[in-house]
Amino acid sequence: MAKAKKFKREDRSKPYLNILDVLVKERTFLAIVIIGIIMAGIASGYAQAGMWLGFFFAAYATVANDSIQSLGTFIESNKAKRWWVLWLFVGSIFLLTVGFSWVVFDGDVTYQRLLSPDGTSKYPHPEHFSFWQIIAPLVLLILTRMRMPVSTTFLILSVFSADTSGITSVVWKSWSGYIMAFILSFLVWYFSYNMIKKYFKSRKAHGAWTAVQWTVSGTLWAVWVMQDGANIAVFLPRQQSLFEFIIFALTIFFGLGLLFYLRGDRIQKVVSEKVRISDIRAATLVDLTYVILLIYKLFISTVPMSTTWVFLGIIGGREIAISLARTKKGKKHRKIAGKMIFRDFAYAMTGLFISVALAAAANPGIREEIGRTISNLF
Repeated sequence: MAKAKKFKREDRSKPYLNILDVLVKERTFLAIVIIGIIMAGIASGYAQAGMWLGFFFAAYATVANDSIQSLGTFIESNKAKRWWVLWLFVGSIFLLTVGFSWVVFDGDVTYQRLLSPDGTSKYPHPEHFSFWQIIAPLVLLILTRMRMPVSTTFLILSVFSADTSGITSVVWKSWSGYIMAFILSFLVWYFSYNMIKKYFKSRKAHGAWTAVQWTVSGTLWAVWVMQDGANIAVFLPRQQSLFEFIIFALTIFFGLGLLFYLRGDRIQKVVSEKVRISDIRAATLVDLTYVILLIYKLFISTVPMSTTWVFLGIIGGREIAISLARTKKGKKHRKIAGKMIFRDFAYAMTGLFISVALAAAANPGIREEIGRTISNLF
């Protein structure tokens, strides 16, 4: 009896021991976050200090989180390749893409996501950066460490929005992107599953698939930069000088090098756990569906959009289609797929709520608008 009681006491203490284990294991990361928060508190209210500190935070956090969508399948299906070869390929495309925008749009590296042709912006560059604006990328970094595929567009751009219209326009465009991505991906994988299963499983990939995948992945990466480069550049002036552009471009270029060296880091698991995504042909098909939607969304309007939500729609539609098309173990796979999709969607929604909370904390005007909306509802 005494032994049973002792066992129960030890069992109840396990959650606390697990928390301590996590804290010890993550002590370096936690120390970096704490130092970052202290630095943000010191830099808030200062123009140059807040701008550059926020930019460096955003550069790493955005690239690290978004590796799951624009680069995740590329990393997963090229595990045998040297990391620096992948880095130089992707890094060169980045430099060419932002360099083209900087020249053509007179210093704007975001393809007019932040700066309209008439010179106005729904995300004005602040004279002094608030504490909440600077720590937004740190919040993203924490969520990334927890393997949560949240939207960097919502989390970072929201705190710079002049009013709620800057948030709602992004939300509606992202929601439509998610629905379109889910439906398109579902149709592609459901109706072609038997053919894909027959040829992908029984035959080794032809060498030409590597060239096809690198072409598709390179195009996807370039289009992603056109869409999501605004999430990093939002801390810098809307029209960058040559010096600012060089710092912007080289910081992200070397940040990509770290990302490839770490092979996507922890957030990569969101891609790795999906069915047969390491097959170069499957990865190419996912990326092709994704890039078609991004190109469509890129040209219909200059409103920023959450590419994370589009990617989750692509992956979600694929997983459901495969589970329904399977004749063996289909029921078991449907449960697994359903749980993964629900979890990813819940994480994305969590990021949205956190984004609105940060935007409200950073902008008194948004707080007032949200307050009026809530009072009108009740």
